[in-house]
Amino acid sequence: MIPTAQNARESAVPQQIRPPRLVVLDGLRILAALTVMFHHYVGFGGSPTAAHNAWGRPIRQVFPTAAWLGAYMWTGVCLFFLISGFVICMSSWGKGLGAFFTSRVTRLYPTYWFAILATTVVLTTWPMVTQPLDFFSIVTNLTMFQTGVGVLNLDAVYWTLWFELRFYLLFALVVWKGVTYNRVVAFCLIWTVAGMVSPTTKEPLLSLVAMPGVSSFFIAGLAYYLMYRFRPNLLLWGIVAVNLIISIDYANEHQRESNPWLGYTYPVWPDAVLVVLCYAVMAMVALGLLSRIQWKWLTWAGALTYPFYLVHENIGWTMIRLLHQRIAPWPLVGLTAVTMLAFAWLVHRLVERPLARLLKRGVTRALDEYREHTPADGAVPAPETVPQQETVSQQETVGAARR
Repeated sequence: MIPTAQNARESAVPQQIRPPRLVVLDGLRILAALTVMFHHYVGFGGSPTAAHNAWGRPIRQVFPTAAWLGAYMWTGVCLFFLISGFVICMSSWGKGLGAFFTSRVTRLYPTYWFAILATTVVLTTWPMVTQPLDFFSIVTNLTMFQTGVGVLNLDAVYWTLWFELRFYLLFALVVWKGVTYNRVVAFCLIWTVAGMVSPTTKEPLLSLVAMPGVSSFFIAGLAYYLMYRFRPNLLLWGIVAVNLIISIDYANEHQRESNPWLGYTYPVWPDAVLVVLCYAVMAMVALGLLSRIQWKWLTWAGALTYPFYLVHENIGWTMIRLLHQRIAPWPLVGLTAVTMLAFAWLVHRLVERPLARLLKRGVTRALDEYREHTPADGAVPAPETVPQQETVSQQETVGAARR
């Protein structure tokens, strides 16, 4: 193999041996999910009005002090996005596009399909907090692309999945060419510029791809992983710093848009503090300062994160609405959280793991057959061979016609 300038540049970047799994990321995942849950149960409740609130009255009447904190705990999603950028870069390194596609499909869809089924059953049985969607909307939600075609989410937490999917599709371009240090850096720079420019161009397609605001978290997560795998440098810190500014601006705007739904005008400065805290924690991960955390229970807790996140909102609100007149608020919040965690564990063991294995076999088999029918580069596909029996039958038909 003849060395190239690109190979020389990449070989000059010192690689470091790291543990295969960062247990601390599992802990951060479940922490992010719990903060989002706190936002929904203590800071929101489903509606600023009593009629559609899970607690039967405005949330600030139920939690006069804690509602202020809960109003900002949606920023757990910001931590989710940062972790996603970090983990996707880590898990796709050295893998091909087929493996990347398989891992994303088997990771996302089995639990998601079950969550839609469970949420539909609960909302149909107890339409107390929100009304279930119609059949067409439910079927469309099964694709996970419902936001892209203008259909409402069955559960509001699904809004984050639309951003995750677009991130995966974009990063698949890097995976297709091969994930390397230089390509990830170029991807981060191009996506940062696109995210900054798209709001001024008013071009819908560019905004759809660039995801202004939200993209900053994914980009920073990618840069943090490069720091972790190789070493920090001024360029990577610059990427993080620029996207931190964008992230703060996005969080402030998100809070302003959320305030009418929360029933109170909250200041935006706490969002900036929490976003900086999320970035600081991920910086500690990137610098290896949290690698010593190897508590085994965190891996177990991290496995519950995705099912817990998908089922906790509408199902949890329904449970609160059914029991809020019998149980005091804080014990009910704790009981609902524990119930949702237990439900998530059952989903993980009985649904996610077995269905993911079945789906992985099916997707892998389909990709293998696709590769078998794909001609090599530059090769001309061979013509289809006509079975001998069919050829004879055709000849007899032609002969009969001539006679």
